[in-house]
Amino acid sequence: MSDMKVLEYIWLDGYKPEPSLRSKIKVTKDETPPDWSFDGSSTQQAEGGSSDCLLLPVQTYDGPLFADSLVMCEVQTGEHETHVSNMRAAAAKIVTDEWWFGFEQEYFFTDEKGEPLGWENGTPRPQGDYYCGVGASNVEGREISELHLEACLEAGIELTGTNAEVALGQWEYQCFGKGIKAADDLWVSRYLLYKIAEDFGVGVNIHPKPKTGDWNGSGMHTNFSNDEMRTNGSESLYTSLCEKLGKVHDDAIISYGSDNDMRLTGLHETQSIDKFSYGISDRGASIRIPIHTVEHNWNGYLEDRRPASNADPYRIINHIVGTLS
Repeated sequence: MSDMKVLEYIWLDGYKPEPSLRSKIKVTKDETPPDWSFDGSSTQQAEGGSSDCLLLPVQTYDGPLFADSLVMCEVQTGEHETHVSNMRAAAAKIVTDEWWFGFEQEYFFTDEKGEPLGWENGTPRPQGDYYCGVGASNVEGREISELHLEACLEAGIELTGTNAEVALGQWEYQCFGKGIKAADDLWVSRYLLYKIAEDFGVGVNIHPKPKTGDWNGSGMHTNFSNDEMRTNGSESLYTSLCEKLGKVHDDAIISYGSDNDMRLTGLHETQSIDKFSYGISDRGASIRIPIHTVEHNWNGYLEDRRPASNADPYRIINHIVGTLS
């Protein structure tokens, strides 16, 4: 048999306000993924006259599709310096595996014209039947969602669940991880979602408010905890953490995704973008203190409900850990 390995390199480009995923295939005999390069002038990460950027493998996954492995990479300049678009490097310096994260990624499946699945003939009936719905009139895209779940689990990404969301064609999955790998896993799970949807001629929209009107937007609620929160918690500890986050609310909004003002309106289970609040079991607050935490003698986690569906998990981790450490 051939000893050649097929590696699928994945990285984030330099587009703003949020980066896009990029990938290319490397066939190699190397035992471990080698450093590689790419044309940064085609990804808004370099000028044409000096276009080489470098890919540094930082996380490897079993290939659930055709590749032997998926390789998540950081980007450096041609001079071997951290690229300005590389948000992972800063987060990796401050987070440890003591920190656990659960990202709730919401998104819409879309057709070739960019309309959510099920909306091709106009606006569907109001939301109500779609959340965790069953039946052809209530759900669009289930097969893709379930294939995505299987692919992530095969890759070693811990998805803890998935469900249809409150709008037709809208879905969510929950991605759990520890330390910097939690953010790596979220990015690679997005990558797999896009690739699997390709096979169906379907797009994935992670804009926080793709449809205006009386429809929930798409968020990426972020559940988080550290050792103290899980094993030595108290009401005063959790109150102090929420107060710290409230003092830097404006900084959080900058890090939590573009166009989030369209979603954080104070309606549809959100707090207004210009306000900060926290409360027990309050899904209209900026920070929800889960009833699980209270009932376990204040040992548990917090849920930051502000991040948009298009947020960069590296920036989320950098903000939360940087604020609370």
